[in-house]
Amino acid sequence: MDRVLHLGPLVLPWMLLVLLGAWQLGTMVHERLAARRGLTGGPHGWRLPLVALIAARLGFVLRYADLYASAPVAVLDIRDGGWSPWAGLGAALLYVALLWLRRSPWRQSATAGLATFAGVWLLGWGVLQATAPREQAALPSWQGVALDARTVALPELKGQPVVVNLWASWCPPCRREMPVILQAREAQSPQSQVRFLWVNQGEPPETVARFAAQQRLPAADVLLDSAGQLGSALGHKALPTTLFYDRQGRLAAVRVGELSAATLAQHLALISGHSAP
Repeated sequence: MDRVLHLGPLVLPWMLLVLLGAWQLGTMVHERLAARRGLTGGPHGWRLPLVALIAARLGFVLRYADLYASAPVAVLDIRDGGWSPWAGLGAALLYVALLWLRRSPWRQSATAGLATFAGVWLLGWGVLQATAPREQAALPSWQGVALDARTVALPELKGQPVVVNLWASWCPPCRREMPVILQAREAQSPQSQVRFLWVNQGEPPETVARFAAQQRLPAADVLLDSAGQLGSALGHKALPTTLFYDRQGRLAAVRVGELSAATLAQHLALISGHSAP
């Protein structure tokens, strides 16, 4: 589940901040240890994290290769948040192992830097896990009017998986991910029965209706929240934000930012009862 830091309009995932901090500390340890040995200007300070970054992305892409096959360019769009951390760490370990096999003078400093990075990363991950709420958030007691004039109360949807997408028509990533979510809704199996809801934040009904018609969104699943009450109640004002609730009405995952077909499938696997590919 994404846990984020709100800095005014800026939203930063805590895990990203942990990774950046771990990388900075690891690089500092590597460079200082190398300098003590009279080594300067080596490429491993940037090459090692680059290899790990590429491997982490490829690990995720290969897991969802069928979803990326139809749009190969999407592999380069890292805004979808699709990464495999363990693939990246494995590649980094292999990189360091090769330095030792080649008896590179940089092997000790690179190993120390990687060990520092891994230690800080795992410590940060552990702290975030330990400080996470003990009880999973439930479907909020909020109700909205859909474009078909029916009232939809979120607590009444307990018993089926629910995806709540907070969006606005002026938000470019919201517009980009809209067809992805709609396609997932139409392609789901009868056994999944995931209810997809698009809850508009802060726009007048005529604007929402016009955009929904252009995107061919189901009127019964597009809800109006002209005052942005749901986003405020949930503590998620950044758009787009997508929340995934399981059949028991418990919040299983939150994705702050744009979804791709692959990252959507990854999150849906948490609530639909089916394993991700």
